[in-house]
Amino acid sequence: MTSLYRHFLGHAAERTDRMAQVLILVFVAAMFWFGLFSPHAHLQLNFWAMMGIDTAILGGGALWLGRSEAAELYRFKPGYILIGVASALLLYGVFWVGQHVAAAVLPFSPTQVQNIYATKAQAAPWLIGALLLLWIGPAEEIFWRGLVQHRLMQRYGHWAGFAISTAVYALIHIWAGNLMLIAAAAIAGAFWGLMFMRFRSVWPGLISHALWDLLIFVVIPLK
Repeated sequence: MTSLYRHFLGHAAERTDRMAQVLILVFVAAMFWFGLFSPHAHLQLNFWAMMGIDTAILGGGALWLGRSEAAELYRFKPGYILIGVASALLLYGVFWVGQHVAAAVLPFSPTQVQNIYATKAQAAPWLIGALLLLWIGPAEEIFWRGLVQHRLMQRYGHWAGFAISTAVYALIHIWAGNLMLIAAAAIAGAFWGLMFMRFRSVWPGLISHALWDLLIFVVIPLK
């Protein structure tokens, strides 16, 4: 009986430690996003340099903390490439329609959308595209879905973990004071979160996120 009790306490302590790791990194992410998006901070920084550094830290931390589950989380199938490409195009279509609907019913939306693209002046288009496709998009999926959502789903169940991680992903953009950015993060976060739930691999959402970033920010921007 004593050994069973100790076994239970050991598992409870391990679960607490694993969630503490997630909470610490989410707090770090919130501070990073404050520096990136707050009007009081981001003007002093090059957005793309800081985004590259910040996502490298978060993605690297997620890979390290999830190293024991890497075989499960990063299970790859060739079909994930097609799924990633198709879902990126689908999500772009959703945003294209959403932008036109928002412009018709929310007078402030065109200005807020334009503000999202203001950081494009800080780097060459080819560099922004390369960062989004090869670095930032993948690192965000590794962190937000591969660590945060995965751990929350383990602790609270699939749907509750999905809902909490999606809400955190959206609300962390609140520093910008831009409703359209927060809404975009909520929609995209829910989309990739559902993909992670469905395929239980980071790869489909990673490919989708990277290609969508490239499409919507460099190739066919919504402005």
